[in-house]
Amino acid sequence: MTDRKIRVAVIFGGRSGEHPISCVSAGNVFEALDPGEFEVVPIGITREGRWVLADGDPTRLAIAGRVLPEVTDATGEAVALAADPTVPALRAGDGLSGVDVVFPILHGAYGEDGTVQGLLELAGIPYVGAGVLSSAVSLDKEFTKRLLAAEGVPVVPYAVLRPGMELSEGDKERLGLPVFVKPARGGSSLGITKVTDWAGLDAALAAAREVDPKVLVETAVPGVREVECGVLEGEDGGPPEASVPAEIRVVAAEHDWYDFEAKYLDDASEFDLPPNLPAEVVERVRELSLKAFTALDGAGLARVDFFVTADLEIYFNEINTMPGFTSRSMFPMMWAASGLDYPKLVTRMVRTALARGTGLR
Repeated sequence: MTDRKIRVAVIFGGRSGEHPISCVSAGNVFEALDPGEFEVVPIGITREGRWVLADGDPTRLAIAGRVLPEVTDATGEAVALAADPTVPALRAGDGLSGVDVVFPILHGAYGEDGTVQGLLELAGIPYVGAGVLSSAVSLDKEFTKRLLAAEGVPVVPYAVLRPGMELSEGDKERLGLPVFVKPARGGSSLGITKVTDWAGLDAALAAAREVDPKVLVETAVPGVREVECGVLEGEDGGPPEASVPAEIRVVAAEHDWYDFEAKYLDDASEFDLPPNLPAEVVERVRELSLKAFTALDGAGLARVDFFVTADLEIYFNEINTMPGFTSRSMFPMMWAASGLDYPKLVTRMVRTALARGTGLR
């Protein structure tokens, strides 16, 4: 790179149900990128999939009370990303010069699932985060569990229901009650229902299938503690690094588990950094996080989530290759507790992406 500023396109919004959380995450990233080092190009994607230039004002991307932010057609001028590495990457009506790196702060389908990553690979633009395969596999809870179970990472019992399938009596007996019914390819707890009586299964399946036609039904292990760990790609080609883990505790009586409202709208949870667990359990969580990241061909970053039982058994829950970056998000909080504050964290991820480039690696 020359002495000029690094031009970073931050892409946010998107077509998934996590659209507003992506907007909030982007607002925090805008504030964290050092204007003396980076020139930011804010690009929003509407819920319908239209790419537009945005003004990048973090105040417009914040949650106001319980009102969530959104990218709309009125946000700005249309933008096109050419899947051709021989032409300027980003184009608008009055012209727009290329960028050095993209930060796709997109959560869920059509952004965190390898689709945008594939487009950026075709365009030859370096980008923050996991590649095509890792993004796609990590968003799909079925295949994440299959691959990690093959690597010896413990997972809770589950069943996969594709479109038109129903849960068999044998699976009901195997899984027991309660269960969690989840969209297979979703995040932010959208479409998830805790079922304590099989009479509520059909409604739970319908709610999950509003997000994704493929659904997972998982055993809800009683008394588990939710523990998360951040992973970063190593610098200068070194091995990945794990953060201090954190435990999430839901403290509001109206929330039985860590759902969307508890995460983003209500003051319903508290965090222990590090978790109040034996040192060997905490270290095992870090080890399993690195193992999952490597097994899934991770790059850039990931947040890996676990269940810890009363007997201190550890079960993998899920992995997020582009976790939330809001002020309430655990990934930046865990790295801050590990000695890497938000601006340094974002800068490291951008520089790692630039060094990695695109193509087979």
